[in-house]
Amino acid sequence: MMKIHVCIGSACHLKGSYNVINSLQQLSEEYKLTDKVEVDAIFCLGCCTEAVSVRIDDGEVHSVSGATAQEFFVQNVLPAVSK
Repeated sequence: MMKIHVCIGSACHLKGSYNVINSLQQLSEEYKLTDKVEVDAIFCLGCCTEAVSVRIDDGEVHSVSGATAQEFFVQNVLPAVSK
């Protein structure tokens, strides 16, 4: 199962981390991937200036916003789950 970690630390919280979590969960449901993708909140991924910080499994940290959540999902999540 793929785990998507979304930072909910101070900087990320202020920039809308809960909106990103909700968007990623909705996209997971929309694409019927709830059995393959888990979205979790996590404290500080160490990239506070890039907030909202999102990491897939143990990969690199991405900067995602509510407005870019769908693009992030389509470009990073869908190809990885389709393998």
